Amino acid sequence: MEFDVYCDESRPDLLTSQHPKGTYVAIGSLWIETLQRKTCKDAIHSLRDTYRVGGEFKWQKVSPSRVEFYKALIDWFMGQGASVRFRCILIRHDQINWQLHSDDRELGFYKFYYQLLHHWVLDFNRYSVFCDYKSNRLMDRPETLRRCLSSANLSSDILRVQPVRSEESVLIQAADVLTGAVSAKFNKGLAENGAKSQLIEHLENRLGHPLTPTVRGEKKFNIFAIDLGGGW
Repeated sequence: MEFDVYCDESRPDLLTSQHPKGTYVAIGSLWIETLQRKTCKDAIHSLRDTYRVGGEFKWQKVSPSRVEFYKALIDWFMGQGASVRFRCILIRHDQINWQLHSDDRELGFYKFYYQLLHHWVLDFNRYSVFCDYKSNRLMDRPETLRRCLSSANLSSDILRVQPVRSEESVLIQAADVLTGAVSAKFNKGLAENGAKSQLIEHLENRLGHPLTPTVRGEKKFNIFAIDLGGGW
């Protein structure tokens, strides 16, 4: 089978800030069957029309006037069953030993991207990865990530790791919303009754459990809190 993977990140600033205000960097990914791409995009555009949401939508734009749209987006995601899935990796910035990444924080960031994707790449499938465009010091980082994934998954085809500007992809925008919800839950600090807190509560109600790290085999909404501190 062939799959598309749409990726975005939340709080990458924590990797470089001298005075970080938060704990977790999050990288999220929305996985869909490639044959369902148009159906998924059409469904999201229909929601935007219904709720009169123009332009780019994302976690940072969740507001009281738009919260019903974002709840409907979560309802759509939950209604897709196994054909649309989500996986997120959480990284504690204060646990990272940058010497293990040659003191190259950009390289370290893409190594975490690899950890996000590698464990959901299964044998005999084909994958296209679309990540939110970011300005890199080395422009070949996405292609290097593709080669590493290919080398580690010889029975699958990693067709591309392609940067895409988020405003051009409603599926990256959907990944942004889900990633932002996980990041906000773990980094805390949201107003108790604010629109974003309402949206997190709605997501948790639909999942049937709080947003917490999941078991490795969780297939619908997987949260991988990587432990960089060692131990068992």
